[in-house]
Amino acid sequence: MPLSRWRLDGHTALITGASRGIGHACARELLLLGADALLVARDPEHLEAVRQELEDEFPAREIRAVAADLADPEQRLEVFDWIADLGAELHLIVNNVGGNTPKSTLAYGEDEVRALFELNVMSAFAISRLAHPLLLRHAATAIVNVASVSGLTHVRTGSPYGLTKAALAQLTRNLACEWAVDGIRVNAVAPWYIRTQRTRGALADAAYVEEVLARTPLGRVGEPEEVAAAVAFLCLPAASYITGECVAVDGGFLRYGF
Repeated sequence: MPLSRWRLDGHTALITGASRGIGHACARELLLLGADALLVARDPEHLEAVRQELEDEFPAREIRAVAADLADPEQRLEVFDWIADLGAELHLIVNNVGGNTPKSTLAYGEDEVRALFELNVMSAFAISRLAHPLLLRHAATAIVNVASVSGLTHVRTGSPYGLTKAALAQLTRNLACEWAVDGIRVNAVAPWYIRTQRTRGALADAAYVEEVLARTPLGRVGEPEEVAAAVAFLCLPAASYITGECVAVDGGFLRYGF
């Protein structure tokens, strides 16, 4: 069986939210497997520092970056104008960008909820649609959406966040069925608590962490690289018969009973 099934040489991946946490880990993992990378994140200075760091680590790869706030529809279009100006091919999309402001349901203003949907759902929806004609140029391409266990069960991260991640999981299923004829596979991953900048505050609360670990069969918090490994697998030719799936990267959290 050819080892090329486990490589991404000749592929170019667009990774959103690529400068920190899971997105950064995904970029690194895909580069490790031979892909070139197009990185998108909001903070231009930090993004450029990450790009240079990855370029130093992977000098044989082409790594380009553009700063954009993907909650803004105009800036989504600008990203694809940038890709067109580069003349870049596109084989893989990792829709990772997202955010949250945990509150009780009654504490949210409508504008806050709409903003979460714009960032967490509409960014992935729009980017997938904008990428479609570019992905069509190749025989086998893939999209991976970074969802969350919050979209599959109740988690104390606020109902709007759970709604957005449930929508992302459903978008994954719909696009997988609709775009299979185009040779585009669409899958998602659903992480539980992962050690990132965003979770640092929650994980600083020892009592809360004890509760989290009590519901996690593997007994620990996950690392960004563990999510990135699942994302990378779903991008590989070796995963060519997998589409429409939402793979939990959760240490067994969703399977825990009483």
